[in-house]
Amino acid sequence: MTSAAEQFASNMTLSSFAKAEELKKRLLFTLGALIVYRLGTFVPLPGIDPEAFSRGFQSQSGGLLGTLNIFAGGAVERMAIFALNIMPYISASIIMQLMSAVIPSLEAIKKEGEQGRRQINQYTRYLTVFLATMQGYFIAVSLMGQQGVVSNPGPFFLVSAVVTLVGGVMFLLWLGEQITARGVGNGVSLIIFAGIVAELPRAIAQLLEQGRTGGGIGGGAILIIAALALGLIAFVVFMERSQRRVLVQYPRRQVGQRMTQGEKSHLPLKLNPSGVIPPIFASSLLLLPATAIGAIGEGAPDWLQTLGFWFAPGKPLYIGLYAALIIGFTFVYTSVVFNVEDVADNLKKYGGFIQGYRPGARTAEYLDFVVTRLTMIGAAYLTFVCILPEILKANYAQTIPVYIGGTSLLIVVSVTLDTVSQIQGHLVAQQYESLIKKSKLRGGRR
Repeated sequence: MTSAAEQFASNMTLSSFAKAEELKKRLLFTLGALIVYRLGTFVPLPGIDPEAFSRGFQSQSGGLLGTLNIFAGGAVERMAIFALNIMPYISASIIMQLMSAVIPSLEAIKKEGEQGRRQINQYTRYLTVFLATMQGYFIAVSLMGQQGVVSNPGPFFLVSAVVTLVGGVMFLLWLGEQITARGVGNGVSLIIFAGIVAELPRAIAQLLEQGRTGGGIGGGAILIIAALALGLIAFVVFMERSQRRVLVQYPRRQVGQRMTQGEKSHLPLKLNPSGVIPPIFASSLLLLPATAIGAIGEGAPDWLQTLGFWFAPGKPLYIGLYAALIIGFTFVYTSVVFNVEDVADNLKKYGGFIQGYRPGARTAEYLDFVVTRLTMIGAAYLTFVCILPEILKANYAQTIPVYIGGTSLLIVVSVTLDTVSQIQGHLVAQQYESLIKKSKLRGGRR
């Protein structure tokens, strides 16, 4: 059954969109902010030769820099001021959420409401600066180790490069917050989304060019790739929209002189409550050996180079550990974002109960039973979507250019669904406001 809001949203037309002046202003602001972001991805880091770096980048495109380049919209390939993109903030947010679940003092701050949320956000920003500084340092050292890339290698370049890269991360964080407050959608997610989508036309053009010139791939294979991509997108949309609705009942209550009827509601439980966080965190951990080797350069010890070889994307050990980490982080992160005991206590506080289960501990046990099984489905779904592109990279890297991985696909679909939902919400609010104004005018005439 569809809700009243969903039925109301289904009646919206282009004329209702044309009347939504506030929504159009928000969309224009969002578009302008994303254009500023895209322009920044073409501004090279001071003190480097972009052409020389681009030639050296091709040999490292399968490692850490290649993965960052996907999320940064090609900024890493050009070594732009936004090369780190917003990824340090994503990593910091994940770490803070996990720490809030295991450190009692942080958990107490988190429960302090709006003030606690602001404090956690401040800690997250501090951690973002630290992570961005470490990543910027590794990249700067790696650049100085490449012949002809840095015009004047030395301490001055090291400091200026790190400051520029960290400044780029913090500017994008500020820009994302402005999009969230004055635009449409989640600003941080839209920045990552824009970076991924911006590289799609070039990837498609290169794939079609390979098919035209016969570069190891034919027209039939291109059609198979297109069908596989569309099928995978449809599968992701279906899984992200799927819910398990738990029926919650509320008893009859005495309101004044009359007795109200008992109400029924649903507790929606997503099949994938953890979102794209497990693949992001898993890939970040697996890229640590590549980060260390890039910072040390050719002087890295043999054991570290061997470790980096086996942990390279597409290797069997990398794929196996990637799948195991995704499954593990899915269960861990789900327990963080959905605390069954808190949900059961809230239901009990407001008089709600699940039929057949007593409020409190029994309800928490039932919810844990349901969420655990949903998490198993979600973990299998995330693993399949993320591992399939890696297998294609491992077996068909020379013929099938797989530019967008499973994590990127999940981000694109999730952000699109969230942004469309927010646009619908703005249109619904605008229609409600117009109805209220009309009713007031009719009442005044009477």
